[in-house]
Amino acid sequence: MRLLSFLSDIESALGAIDPAPRGGAWEAARMVNTTLGVAKLYLKARYNPSRIESLGGVQLQSHQLADGSVCLKAFLSWNGRDSESVHAIYDRPQLDWSGEARRLAEAWLSGSKVAEPVAYESLAAAS
Repeated sequence: MRLLSFLSDIESALGAIDPAPRGGAWEAARMVNTTLGVAKLYLKARYNPSRIESLGGVQLQSHQLADGSVCLKAFLSWNGRDSESVHAIYDRPQLDWSGEARRLAEAWLSGSKVAEPVAYESLAAAS
């Protein structure tokens, strides 16, 4: 399993689904440790050269199971939320890795909407 390639697929899927996160442009950084089988994608939105908002991330962890097959765990996290979402992907014949990357991107985006900060103007209008 090429963790960095899979992170790139997730990043591409995020950009295809939502080209302008919260009105900004995607900015990402990746980290991989192949010895430990761990990779992380840090996601940010850039609004202008001086304003960047950290949005959260995706961490991948690769495990070899007792039968020799590979399980990839994806931990989705969002800034502003204490919890994360965990998804397991089991390597099997005919697995569509691009489809799995898109599924994770959709799951991350749906969770990021929950984590969006509340605008103070909205609270003032509601009272």
